[in-house]
Amino acid sequence: MDDKDLIKSAKRGDSLAFAMLFKEHYPFLVKYLIKITMNPDIAEDLAQETMMKSIEKIKLYNGKSKFSSWLITIATNLYIDNLRRKKREQNYQLQEQALRKMKWQFESRTEEWNDVMVALGMLSNEIRIPIVLKHYYGYSYEEIADMLQIALGTVKSRIHNGIQSVRKELKSDEEKQANSTKKQTRT
Repeated sequence: MDDKDLIKSAKRGDSLAFAMLFKEHYPFLVKYLIKITMNPDIAEDLAQETMMKSIEKIKLYNGKSKFSSWLITIATNLYIDNLRRKKREQNYQLQEQALRKMKWQFESRTEEWNDVMVALGMLSNEIRIPIVLKHYYGYSYEEIADMLQIALGTVKSRIHNGIQSVRKELKSDEEKQANSTKKQTRT
């Protein structure tokens, strides 16, 4: 049987046809994935994931390209998706680390973490994002301007004004707490 006959049978649910297609194309797919991932273990995992995906999507294969090309397309997309997922996970881990660092910095200044988060939360995204990028991640004003595609002066202004707002909010909270404490001691 050639690939076309195997694919027709596989589309009808013939598991033996799938097995024969996989036996024929799996080594080629693994070799391709090793070249793009530079890691045999990841390549093997992706090849298996590709084969599973091809089972799910075999009815979508239209025969306009070689079956091996179709598998490569699936494998490449899975690899790119995995890279994106890892990048998001790394970003999340960096965010967690930075949050811990930021919390420690605020607590070491005897400021309440919740109060700071509330104050930051009251700012608009336009103001909060540059502050976080500058004081949380350590980006320069120029880098922030490039990232957000806004003028350098706008970045500086937003950060300055935002920090002033946070300080004002924190000071206001301290005054409220002090007044509350005074009232309690009088009674």
